[in-house]
Amino acid sequence: MGFKCGIVGLPNVGKSTLFNALTQTAAAQAANYPFCTIEPNVGEVAVTEPRLNELAKIAGSKEIIPARMNFVDIAGLVEGASKGEGLGNQFLANIRETDAIIYVLRCFENDDITHVRGNVDPIADFEVVETELMLADLESLEKRKAGVEKKAKSGDKDAKAQVALIDLALAELNEGRPARKTKVAKDDQRAWNMLQLLTSKPVLFVANVDEDSAATGNAHSERVIERAKKEGAGCVVFSAQIESELALLDEGDRAEYLEALGLEEPGLTRLIHAGYDLLDLQTYFTVGPKEARAWTIRRGWTAPKAAGVIHGDFEKGFIRAETIAYPDFVSSGGEAGAKEAGKMRAEGKEYVVQDGDVMHFRFNV
Repeated sequence: MGFKCGIVGLPNVGKSTLFNALTQTAAAQAANYPFCTIEPNVGEVAVTEPRLNELAKIAGSKEIIPARMNFVDIAGLVEGASKGEGLGNQFLANIRETDAIIYVLRCFENDDITHVRGNVDPIADFEVVETELMLADLESLEKRKAGVEKKAKSGDKDAKAQVALIDLALAELNEGRPARKTKVAKDDQRAWNMLQLLTSKPVLFVANVDEDSAATGNAHSERVIERAKKEGAGCVVFSAQIESELALLDEGDRAEYLEALGLEEPGLTRLIHAGYDLLDLQTYFTVGPKEARAWTIRRGWTAPKAAGVIHGDFEKGFIRAETIAYPDFVSSGGEAGAKEAGKMRAEGKEYVVQDGDVMHFRFNV
């Protein structure tokens, strides 16, 4: 599934360095994994998944196909973007198409790289970006409200419900809070999503530190971590410069370089997994001699819906899902051993897929 995280930030904060590191990583993965750059500003990156390699080893799979995340480099943010300044209108259109927003915040001092606002202050940078998005949401809601109010007054139920949701969002935004702070009833979630509000999207903070602070962080990144907690958002601290260098190394050299820096894993791996958590995603696997593959679904999806990610016919003609939990597959030495040990289950339409399930779908169309 093509889940998209939009990377936003002011000029000279390391946003493009981060995106280039992601696309270099993806290009490096191309030798082993399917990869494509959909557009120049979209990178599709494999999700690092040790369980997949283990499953492939046990099953003797010829090919390994990981799950993927899309990262979109959203250019054009300056103060006034909500009014069309810079590449403002294009910026807003691009960000509407993403599932989540990654705020890249500058947490490094460097006299050679001018800060657009004169000094390094990651929280002020965040507030500039967030304010532009809130202003765009306010404008969009006011226009929408003018269009549906007439219908609501004439007794149209859907229009009334829409006006109520618009008013909920406006109440937050007019207080200077993003739309994601709005408490929306579960039944109204679908209609709420259709409002396509920029500030209703989940957010992740990236504190881009200097190379010497990659392992420990610094005073600037501490402030970002604190703010992320307040916002109920995730936060990843790393050096985009180091990530772009790591992306060009082969696996052995990369491990050596990470060790020398005092890092356990690349920051990009942490970023990709944080994006996964942010969007409430999980993985199930299909495994055979031909290929071992990871599939991305939302938590809480039932077996037929999960099957539909492979092909619509799997969902339409779903009969059952032969399911083995990942630990059982490994401890039994594969499918045959799990079957013998009574660890394979035949699950029906109501089954909620669990993270790490190894599945084989039976269907009839």
